[in-house]
Amino acid sequence: MNLTGIQGRVALVTGAGRGIGRAIAIALAGEGARVALSARTRSELDEVVGLIRQAGGESVAFEADLSQRPTPAALVAEVQLEMGPVDILVNNAGVGSSSNPKPLVAFDDDFWDLSLAVNLTAPYLLSRAVLPGMLERRHGRILTIASINSRRGSLHGAAYAASKHGVLGLMRTIAMETAADGVTVNCICPGPVVSLMNDKRMEYDAKRLGRDMAEHERLQTPIGGRLVPEDIAPMAVYLASDAARMITGQAYNVCGGLVMS
Repeated sequence: MNLTGIQGRVALVTGAGRGIGRAIAIALAGEGARVALSARTRSELDEVVGLIRQAGGESVAFEADLSQRPTPAALVAEVQLEMGPVDILVNNAGVGSSSNPKPLVAFDDDFWDLSLAVNLTAPYLLSRAVLPGMLERRHGRILTIASINSRRGSLHGAAYAASKHGVLGLMRTIAMETAADGVTVNCICPGPVVSLMNDKRMEYDAKRLGRDMAEHERLQTPIGGRLVPEDIAPMAVYLASDAARMITGQAYNVCGGLVMS
């Protein structure tokens, strides 16, 4: 893509061991960012670090469980101690509805709490931790992977939809507060993406609707089929670059035409 403003910047990508986070981390490293990778599974992180380093990039893994309230601030402090101030934050780690889909009347309270902790509270705490430095330097990029379910409900996924609606409002508020200070804050709203998390949701919905998986997959988007993580990465790279300096408070659908708004 060869965009300016990313070379040498420190980017922290959460949920970077697989899926969308992995694709974004590799893409940012390809543009010259120094990438801090965070996830719970060390082996997945080490694999991505290896790929980035083999390609000539710089990357460090930080194992972290963002469902624990002290973790986000501690993670940012650790990254900044080892790599320097965070210039680009990508809030990607998330809990999907596929882990425990239920109608609201039977919803699991513990799963509600976990979903909001990872999908909403962690981005809040991570953003709060990186913002003072960004404001002082008058430069920063905060990108959050929301969902098309930040714009509409999710059947049997109340916690997921509520947390994604919430994070969209949070990011727009941060954008308002920082727009004049060199910091941009935006969301990307993916549609169904091929991933371990979405595979489980696909199986659940196909069974619920009485469809075979091939038919259900084909019907996921107007373009046809599901996205892959690499479909999301170019938008993230663009929003992290100087080319997007006048874009803030926005939420971009990358969804195969599933939500046209």
